[in-house]
Amino acid sequence: MFNHNRGLWGYTGQAADGEPLTIQSTGIGGPSAAIVLEELIALGLERAIRVGTAGALDDTLGHGALVVVERAICADGTSRALGAPEELEADPGIAAALRRCAPAAAHGAVVSSDLFYEVGESRFAGWRARGALAVEMECATLLAVGALRGIAVGCALAITDVLLGGRERIEPAALHEAGLAVGRLGAQALGAAAPG
Repeated sequence: MFNHNRGLWGYTGQAADGEPLTIQSTGIGGPSAAIVLEELIALGLERAIRVGTAGALDDTLGHGALVVVERAICADGTSRALGAPEELEADPGIAAALRRCAPAAAHGAVVSSDLFYEVGESRFAGWRARGALAVEMECATLLAVGALRGIAVGCALAITDVLLGGRERIEPAALHEAGLAVGRLGAQALGAAAPG
């Protein structure tokens, strides 16, 4: 462990492929994620993959399902404050590496929101109409910071909440397994993605 500023723990070391790897918590939401990514970039970060959780908007996604983010719909304040358009694309090389490492994972759009406890079906329906598979809170901001700073950023998510028809939360043991699965996917894909 090399960092615990703001209660956000960070670890650095050597990945399985021998390359340096840092794993850093960002906290919840765009504002915190933007601070952390900016500071990592200042320390020399070259590529980043957000691994995290999301709520399913697509009824084919159950608890523990993996989602490779190809684009983020910007329904949050932070990405928009950073000048993001309505949608942002993930780095194509990282997205391709994530898909190669998890060929069974869903892939496509997610929506980034400022609300963990979303207000409901009318917003969900609009996002589903735009192709969103899931909703989360950080992808759009991280993609926006990456675009501003010229850093390749991708995102991989595990479904922990099924939101259609009411919030159904994943069980604790399954949450642990989902966290391990998405973390392993991120580390594997970061090593497989071509630099630059």
